[in-house]
Amino acid sequence: MDKPDNAKSPVVFTNKAQCRDCYRCLRQCPVKAIRMIDGQASVDPDRCIACGTCIKECPQGAKQYRNDLEQVIRLLKEPFPVAVSLAPSFVAFFSEWERRRLSSALRKLGFSYVAETAVGAYPVALESLRNQKKNGGSICTACPAVVSFVEKYMPELAENLLPVVSPMLAHAAIIRKKLGNATRIVFIGPCIAKKIEADKSDGLYKIDCALTFKELEEWFERENIKLDCLEDSLFDDQPAGEARLFPLSGGLTRTADMGSDSLISDIIAVSGHAELKKILETLLNSRKQLFIEPLFCSQGCVNGPGAPKGYNLFENRREVIDYALTNPGKHPEDQENNAVVDTAYNPEALPESDVAITEEAIQKVLAATGKTSPADELNCGACGYDSCRDKAIAVIRGFAETDMCIPYMRRLAEQRTDRIIETSPNGIVMLDDKLTIISMNPAFRKMFLCSEAVLGKHISYLVDPEPFEKVITGSENIIEQTVKHARYNLIAHQIIYQLEIERQLVGIFVNITGSRKSIEELAKLRSSTIQQAREMLEHQVKMAQEMAKYLGESTAQGESIIENLLKLTESEDEGETRRKGREWDIFTSK
Repeated sequence: MDKPDNAKSPVVFTNKAQCRDCYRCLRQCPVKAIRMIDGQASVDPDRCIACGTCIKECPQGAKQYRNDLEQVIRLLKEPFPVAVSLAPSFVAFFSEWERRRLSSALRKLGFSYVAETAVGAYPVALESLRNQKKNGGSICTACPAVVSFVEKYMPELAENLLPVVSPMLAHAAIIRKKLGNATRIVFIGPCIAKKIEADKSDGLYKIDCALTFKELEEWFERENIKLDCLEDSLFDDQPAGEARLFPLSGGLTRTADMGSDSLISDIIAVSGHAELKKILETLLNSRKQLFIEPLFCSQGCVNGPGAPKGYNLFENRREVIDYALTNPGKHPEDQENNAVVDTAYNPEALPESDVAITEEAIQKVLAATGKTSPADELNCGACGYDSCRDKAIAVIRGFAETDMCIPYMRRLAEQRTDRIIETSPNGIVMLDDKLTIISMNPAFRKMFLCSEAVLGKHISYLVDPEPFEKVITGSENIIEQTVKHARYNLIAHQIIYQLEIERQLVGIFVNITGSRKSIEELAKLRSSTIQQAREMLEHQVKMAQEMAKYLGESTAQGESIIENLLKLTESEDEGETRRKGREWDIFTSK
């Protein structure tokens, strides 16, 4: 996760573990501050205006903003008074009874001074009216996202920005004049761009930290602060006039009561980046005398990206109006410390790219995605850019990738699919609902000895149509069988199924002729071997019997011979003994 680790880090960042290359943030980002690298979207802090659009739109929750809660907790531990400026849109996210106890909850957290930012809104409205341009149009500067947008992306209109600080900074000045320069000030509201504005603030207008309502909810939960266990209490200051309407589109002009001072057609309140861009382009091209009150979020601050989820936008608007009408502020004459020091706005030049954007380079990128003529440029916007040329320029600058073109990637996928079918060793045929051949691959043509000439003919022209008929009629969803096509000297394992939406049939034929023949030959060999083995066994048994017979006769003859030899030996021994006895008798008689 490229998460920042300090208060001056980029406000909006990407949790890479959750980012999936859906391009939604890129499509929705009004300033195209998203850089795509290896299918993941990262935020370019130099181009980002912290409007929070990507955070609201990311379906995976991968786009997040800097959490400054720990910084505020550290502030409260310092030996200085800490005040809180609460954005007037808070009434949209807290019920009536919760609003009465909210100041008690904030004091319980450690704040010594609690007041609505609307206190600074009234002097801002008056100062905006006083500083409106006499030549050219005027752009109010209460919304920091609008100011950043003009400075970065329409710098030619920077001179039309009114030199007036926002209500947040004006309120900071009022608080410091009342409590002293050592006071630390924390803003809480629905806006993420306020974090950048707070980072840049200094001096009397210094905002030490800006939190969102979501961070406040997290804080309450962490400290186990429950509003229903607290007492009612009032804010330490009240805004003047109708300043509580400030978070709504047209709230500034209503607060300043400008309707009687200018033609109503010259006062234009816009909200949402699409309307903002259109009115600024109108001002740029016509240079009319217009007083423009812009808010970057549609319907105003009640739709801010840092607001809690689950609330109805138009109910939020109604709650703010009802609260402002039932809780009128103090009389303008009783407003203290109204002075708002003018401020100057200087266009923030975007970093220039080192890569030259030439027509040749653009055409090269377009050609890489199959766009070789203007007719090929669909300008579908699926990649997140308004046109194919814009996307090509983004590729050159390193903000986009070539394969982000959805139509191009689809064509590649189709080509790969076609290539797979064309090169498949299995025969593939497609039929319509009338069993007419509409397509076949080379392997099928080779198996069934046919050519493209059979296209448009019934499948029965080549094979038995019965299995196809069973599938098309719905009697079977899929048929898988092994069939011998004697006509083609072919044995095929075939699978037949239906493409229901297209009402087409697909037949896949796997040639197993060679393997079937091998099986048959193996069976014959096995049978022959068994027969030969049986014959050999019978022969061996017979031979054994014969040998046993011969061995028996031979053994009998051998026994007779041995007996005769023994008899002969015994008679010879007896004769010798008698001879030797006679010789001994003759010797002894002498």
